[in-house]
Amino acid sequence: MDIRLNYIPIFYVVFFGYYFLLLFGAFPASAIDVYTPDELMVENGTTGVLRCTFKSSEVISSGASVSWTFLAEGSDASPITIFHYSAGRPYPPHTAQFKERVEWIGDLNKKDASIKLTKMQFRDNGTYSCDVKNPPDFEVMPARMQLRVVTKEALPQTNTAVIVGAVIGAIIGLILITVVTYLIIRRQESNHDYEGCTSTESVSSQAARLGKKTESSSEGSRCSSPSAPVQGPVIYAQLDHSGSKNPNSVHKMEPVVYADIRKN
Repeated sequence: MDIRLNYIPIFYVVFFGYYFLLLFGAFPASAIDVYTPDELMVENGTTGVLRCTFKSSEVISSGASVSWTFLAEGSDASPITIFHYSAGRPYPPHTAQFKERVEWIGDLNKKDASIKLTKMQFRDNGTYSCDVKNPPDFEVMPARMQLRVVTKEALPQTNTAVIVGAVIGAIIGLILITVVTYLIIRRQESNHDYEGCTSTESVSSQAARLGKKTESSSEGSRCSSPSAPVQGPVIYAQLDHSGSKNPNSVHKMEPVVYADIRKN
């Protein structure tokens, strides 16, 4: 009889262990993932936007809530609640430091739990935590961001200046490309136009002094008239009819046209 009683507690332990294993295995617990920037720098006296988003596997319920807490920089005290949102209503803080300075700008249906903090002050430096609950989902730990209130000179360069510089550079580059393209086109067009006589035609004018006045006058008319066909290079040679090899003898030279190359 004693032996049978010793096995009863062991039976119950195994039975309930198996029961809880089936229960939690069939209905696993889910968690909300909350995201905030790691660090935020805001100019003193301006408005800072504290972004907070989350992911939840459940549909946003009426019991969903958001809480923002603040822990001053270098403080060992417990964080204080500066804003709470629940049942579709915002609950502003009553603390003197954040009174009438916190505004709800989020939308839980869009998984947004952001707030806006106006008139930023240097004493607002510290750690801000965003805590979101959406039953039956739960989050493991709130998302935290480090906020720093600085002067305007201490703010890092924004992307706006970089974008403006890139746009201006692109415009200048486009203008330069347009100008260079225009000059190249004009130069190519000027190469196809004919104005004045060529060097070969100037040679023909020299040959005209030797007795080719008629040909010279015709060529001159061709040079002066832009509508006349362009004459190609003309090659001239002088023929020696004396047949003597004596250097003291007088040679009879006659200019003749050796070749006449014309362009159609």
